[in-house]
Amino acid sequence: MSTISLITLNGNRTQLPETSLARLTGSLHGQLLTADSPDFDQARSVWNAMIDRKPALIARCADSDDVIRAVQFAGEHRALVAVRGGGHNIAGSAACDGGLVIDLSQMRGVRIDPRARTAAVEAGATLADFDREAQAFGLATPLGINSTTGVAGLTLGGGFGWISRKHGLTIDNLRGADVVTADGRLRRASADENQDLFWGLRGGGGNLGVVTSFAFDLHEVGPQVLSGLIVHPFEAAASVLRRYRDFATGMPEELNVWFVMRHAPPLPFLPPEVHGKLIVLLAACHVGDVASGEKLLAPLRSFGKPIADVIQPHPYAGWQQAFDPLLTPGARNYWKSHNFKSLSDEALDALIRCTGKLPTPQSEIFVARVGGAINRVPADATAYPHRDTEFIMNVHTRWERAVDDERCTAWARACFGEMAPYATGGVYVNFIPEDEDRVRAAYGGNFERLTRLKAELDPGNLFRQNQNVRPRPGGRG
Repeated sequence: MSTISLITLNGNRTQLPETSLARLTGSLHGQLLTADSPDFDQARSVWNAMIDRKPALIARCADSDDVIRAVQFAGEHRALVAVRGGGHNIAGSAACDGGLVIDLSQMRGVRIDPRARTAAVEAGATLADFDREAQAFGLATPLGINSTTGVAGLTLGGGFGWISRKHGLTIDNLRGADVVTADGRLRRASADENQDLFWGLRGGGGNLGVVTSFAFDLHEVGPQVLSGLIVHPFEAAASVLRRYRDFATGMPEELNVWFVMRHAPPLPFLPPEVHGKLIVLLAACHVGDVASGEKLLAPLRSFGKPIADVIQPHPYAGWQQAFDPLLTPGARNYWKSHNFKSLSDEALDALIRCTGKLPTPQSEIFVARVGGAINRVPADATAYPHRDTEFIMNVHTRWERAVDDERCTAWARACFGEMAPYATGGVYVNFIPEDEDRVRAAYGGNFERLTRLKAELDPGNLFRQNQNVRPRPGGRG
């Protein structure tokens, strides 16, 4: 193995001798990849194609011991570190230039205890891995809406999806976690052990260490859920969104409906003449008796003149993958996001205006209905603070060519600015893009406590390749 030049935390380069690399290689049960490794380029790639970074080393970990070795190596050499779970974070935090990537993607084990209704999930598992195992027993925990997302990154940012109104955020169902902190120690965090660390892991992102496994509570869900889409023409957006807003504000927690505005993809249930035209999608999921769900959704389904209505019973795990074809890796992506307590007529009209200027056929604006069980948790009970949010908007800009970067990001920023007067000022940390410094907005009143915890557990800011909370004793500055 040749000598490797490694970027350190202060931005300098250090030459690692062969003996140091050989020692790390020999200590791992997994692999140490360099630029000469056959699958290096595949291992360094992440979901967002705007991020194209080339680390010096990738430690492909097989177990917690490998993670400990990698963290100790990084600490010893003061190496720039990135941690990869699913590699899905919009900011590209799973990769770094010239540093060390601690790659957890091979650690994908999921173990279900159907009697206790708990799951033990390794940090490289995806939502699809988790759902597949849990649904074998008719169980689930709240996760996101794209099955290729990593469980670790989703959880550490908070995590919300179709069943969160009924069962809370992903972190509200977290019983405990095993985490390697910056000192190279493996710690257990739960309500009974390392309680401050447990508080910070629930929403604090990757700032406090490398989680190697999670323990979750599970709930009876499915295996069939009433779910699907109602598709309306964009010309009806003003009336459809007002009807949606009024319906969603009063719907029971076992039901969730989001809306999406975009150009119609070539879905088989849409007439060919609609393909490529602007549409409004209402996406619904009901957890419970199908007949009850049919009754609850009847007012929304009877409104207007939809192009299509394909709400019917689906396997829950299948519904969790319904949007995967629109979120495949390899495209360039840029997001801007706001939280809302309500959606006024003026806010809805602004969203419609923004949608009329979508820069590419793949771009979209979606608004998720949250609230319910999420908001019954006190704002200071977890690092995630936004317990008064009722709707979350994500302006999802997606395109193929680098030449379109400026045009597409400019549209997203303009839409973000137009929606700002109606928003709370808060933001979901997993939706913060690389060029945006809204970490204080992500943590609100919990920011200072998180900075103190960071100063205690990672005073040198080893774990900085993330939506970073800098260590500041006393939480000031």
